[in-house]
Amino acid sequence: MTVGKPSGAWVWATPLVFVLIWSTGFIVARFGMPHSPPFSFLLLRYLLSMACFLPWILWAQVPWPQTRQQWIHLSVTGVLIQACYLGGVWAAVKAGMGSGLSSLVVGIQPVLTAIWLSWMSRPSSALEAASPAVTPRQWLGLWLGFVGLLMVVWHKLSLSNPMDHVTPANMAFAIGALLAITAGTLYQKRFVQPCDVRTANTVQLMASAVVTLPLALLETEAISWNDELIGAMAWSVLGLTLGGSSLFYILIQRGAAAAVTSLLYLVPPTTAVMAWFLFGESITALTLAGTALTALGVGMVVRSPR
Repeated sequence: MTVGKPSGAWVWATPLVFVLIWSTGFIVARFGMPHSPPFSFLLLRYLLSMACFLPWILWAQVPWPQTRQQWIHLSVTGVLIQACYLGGVWAAVKAGMGSGLSSLVVGIQPVLTAIWLSWMSRPSSALEAASPAVTPRQWLGLWLGFVGLLMVVWHKLSLSNPMDHVTPANMAFAIGALLAITAGTLYQKRFVQPCDVRTANTVQLMASAVVTLPLALLETEAISWNDELIGAMAWSVLGLTLGGSSLFYILIQRGAAAAVTSLLYLVPPTTAVMAWFLFGESITALTLAGTALTALGVGMVVRSPR
């Protein structure tokens, strides 16, 4: 579970498994949000996830981060990627923004990441040669992926849909989630040293729970427990947190930030297929074409140069 040198099979399987798990996030929101306020749901998710990680850590005798700086860096990353990103997305969905539009807003992240990396790699003086963090081929792939993403969710952006309307509040939540996961990804890649993913994830969850607790206490809506909410909570803990968040941590530690975040372009197309299978939502020719274009763009970003 430490971030070491991966085997060939693991290199190929990890991004695929990550995309499949991460894509279930909006499916879980569709099942869970009608029955619970967002921050109360997320607080329970963090606490139950810690309850799963801690016995595993004690049984395996996994070492915790050794320095106070690493605890701080992991906590900051957890607040950004767990509390702020998830809180923003779930609050936007709860406030009436549909999955298509919220996916599109958050889907801008790979482009923001690439812009930041390119800006940071610019030469500080005329005597220094530029060393681009994002190559022209990757830029083309990023924009192709974004266009494909737009094609996939286009049919869900109709303002006539009462379940997919835009308000200043839900747009602010979605943009806040976008900025949080972008900043969290870059921060983790820059400051977090490789360590066991179980203890790293637990530290992030602790910080997220502390930040989310006051917001959950302000919510007045009661949680209505039923089969859908219990299933959504179980998968959120076992699949999305223990599985998806852990894989996201590993991918960031092992790969370039632009390449890793470009995988998020594949999430809305995969979610569309899941929604078609589970809820009977239509898949149009535009959706299929957008999925193919997105896959092409991601391939251009993550492909290693010859």
